[in-house]
Amino acid sequence: MKFGLTIAPMRFPVDLVAAGKLSEELGFDSFWVPEHTHFPLNRQTPWPGGGEQERQWQYYPNPFVALAGVAGVTRRIELGTCISLVIQHDPIVQAKVVASLDQLSNRRFLFGIGGGWAREEMANHGTAPALRWKILRERIAAMKEIWTKDEAEYHGEFVNFDPLWSWPKPVRKPHPPILMGGDGPKAVEGLLEYCDEWMPRPTGFEPALPDRMAEVNRRAAELGRGPIPATIFGAELDPRELERYEQLGAACALFRVAPHNYDLVAASVEHAMRVVREYRGA
Repeated sequence: MKFGLTIAPMRFPVDLVAAGKLSEELGFDSFWVPEHTHFPLNRQTPWPGGGEQERQWQYYPNPFVALAGVAGVTRRIELGTCISLVIQHDPIVQAKVVASLDQLSNRRFLFGIGGGWAREEMANHGTAPALRWKILRERIAAMKEIWTKDEAEYHGEFVNFDPLWSWPKPVRKPHPPILMGGDGPKAVEGLLEYCDEWMPRPTGFEPALPDRMAEVNRRAAELGRGPIPATIFGAELDPRELERYEQLGAACALFRVAPHNYDLVAASVEHAMRVVREYRGA
C-alpha cells in the first residue's frame, strides 16, 4: 500500500510547493491538492461527510498551478487533484491543462475528480446542481476524445464541439488515471462507467467501508473489470487503521493534514510520515 498526503489551506495560505517537496524528501508516494474556486458567502449546502465542516476555503490555490510548481521541484512523487471540480471548468481548456501537467511532471499526474457538493459554488459557475453528474460524464468523455485522438470531436447534450486539434497529448497512455472521489450512488455509477480508480472516505458514509469496497468490486466484476484500486481519502493517522486499509486491498492511504497555522505545516507532514514509519516497522 502506498501513502499520500494532502493539505487543505482553510484559514491561512500554505506554501504547497515547499510542502510537496518535503513530502517527496520524507518518502511519501503522492502529493495531492484540493480545489474550490471560491467561497460563496451565502452557502447553505451541508457538508456530505456529516457534522460541521469549516466554512472557509478562500486560500485554496488553483490545484493545477500548485501542482505544476511541485512538479518543478520534485522528480519521483506522483501529483494529484483531490478533487478537481470538473463541472466548473471548460472541458477543452481542462483537457489541455491536464495533458500539459502530465507532460511537465513526466507522467506523474493523477486526475482525481468528483461531482462536487457545494451547490452555491457550482451555481455561480452556471451549473445546475441537479445536472452535475450528467455534465461531469460528458466532460470526461469529451476530454478523453481530445487526449486520445488527433482530430477530436464530441456532440452531447452539454458538451458540443466539431473536429479540433489540441496538443500536447498526455504522456501517460491513454491518459492519466482518473479517480472518482465520492461514495454516493451517482459517484459509484460514474466510477464504474468512466473512471479507473476510486477515492472513498473511510468513515461518515453507510454502509461501512469494507462493504462499500466489496460492492464496488462485485459490480466491477459483473462488467468484466478487475478489482478497482482504492485510494482512501482522509485515511486515519493510526497504524491499526492503516493495517485495516491494507487488509481491504487499498492501493493508497491518503492523509488529509490540517495544521492550525503556517508554522505547523512542516511538523504536520513530518508527523504523518512518523506514523507511516511506525506502521512499516521502520
